Amino acid sequence: MTSPLPTGTGTHGRPQSPRFISAAVEAEIARIAAVITNPKLRAMFIRCYPNTLDTTVFFQDDDDEPDTFVITGDIHAMWLRDSTAQVWPYMRLIPQDAQLARMIAGLVRRQTACIALDPYANAFNDGPGHSEWQLDNTEMKPELHERKWELDSLCYAIRLAHGYWQITQDRRPYNAFWLQTMRLLVATLQQQQRKTDAGPYRFTRKTAWQSDTLPCNGIGNPLRPVGLIASMFRPSDDACIYPFLVPSNHFAVVSLRQLAAMLDTLYPDDPLIETCRTLADEVHAALQRNAIVIHPVHGRIWAYEVDGFGNALMMDDANVPSLLALPYLGAVDINDEIYRNTRAFALSTDNPWFFRSGDEQLEGIGSPHTLMPRIWPMSIIMRALTSSDQVEISTCLRMLLASDGGSGLMHESFMPDDPTDFTRSWFSWANTLFGELITTLASERSAHLTMPAA
Repeated sequence: MTSPLPTGTGTHGRPQSPRFISAAVEAEIARIAAVITNPKLRAMFIRCYPNTLDTTVFFQDDDDEPDTFVITGDIHAMWLRDSTAQVWPYMRLIPQDAQLARMIAGLVRRQTACIALDPYANAFNDGPGHSEWQLDNTEMKPELHERKWELDSLCYAIRLAHGYWQITQDRRPYNAFWLQTMRLLVATLQQQQRKTDAGPYRFTRKTAWQSDTLPCNGIGNPLRPVGLIASMFRPSDDACIYPFLVPSNHFAVVSLRQLAAMLDTLYPDDPLIETCRTLADEVHAALQRNAIVIHPVHGRIWAYEVDGFGNALMMDDANVPSLLALPYLGAVDINDEIYRNTRAFALSTDNPWFFRSGDEQLEGIGSPHTLMPRIWPMSIIMRALTSSDQVEISTCLRMLLASDGGSGLMHESFMPDDPTDFTRSWFSWANTLFGELITTLASERSAHLTMPAA
């Protein structure tokens, strides 16, 4: 179910009646906008950075239990992945805004309830409701929008919970129900190592799109248990070809160690702590053994997917987690040799999902989700966020300014030779991620904010 982008007569093209107002975010917008000299860059930042709060947050503050539902944009449903990523750029402002803190605490609570309902689901309705996918051949419930098993969904929920706790030390969202849900989450990850059987998850869909359903009667393609965690779908919601999605397994290592660190303080005697650390170490070791391949041009790099039999898929997808985004998620160091090789591969035509315009002015990683040769602004943003090369960052900003198709917003994807041909006019994650890039550059006192107008 899609909806049009909210419109109004608010200032700078923002909705006249925003869904949530944060004084700290508004102050940050004013502070950073004042130092941006490029008029288009300034206008896009003012519209994009608050887009999640302006258009997608449904917040209820009832007594001591705030509740927050965050839609992805033009689809009126909440993804665990997207909702975390959408609010992530505001996290550092929590100490300055108690209401913003409560809104994000409400999202931690809502995500916990969603996982308790079904740890295999990727997207949820706001309570029982209708979904266009309710006839999928899987264990659908009225509260589910979609039930695609995506390893990164659970990792993003940990990322949000850990980020909020680390900043606030607020224990209230992490009650006995949360702990019980974390046990379910970790048990699901262990289940999807598939050491003895395929586990309970099955998924098929009546569809003409091969990537929207799973082979082998809903189990997915064969794998050999090697310690990695199977993910039947990518963060794009496309089916994996090989069941071990490498970027998501890297993310799982980070997330399990974050969860263990939280539990050290919150529940120091709980055996889940050791379970998390043991599983993280096992997955990390399995990645080293099974996910590094020798590319004929780029040398030792991370594969995108593997199956434990020695087969590997050589590509990268714009959706995060991606190979390009590994340092952003804290999985590898930006100067790690294998990452540097992998990055060179991902940002080249050796990656089958890397595209350029005919005049070579626009380039970036796309996704099978939007077919070829569409470029995702998210990949250009992530390229800048994982770069220390000032020329590369400038190039990324120039391409982002040229990618909006005249809308002043980021989109899901665009055609390299015609940015006015884009998908998803209302995609809050991409908008807010662009805002994160600009706030990051501002925190570094980057000269990029004074780039000249084209």
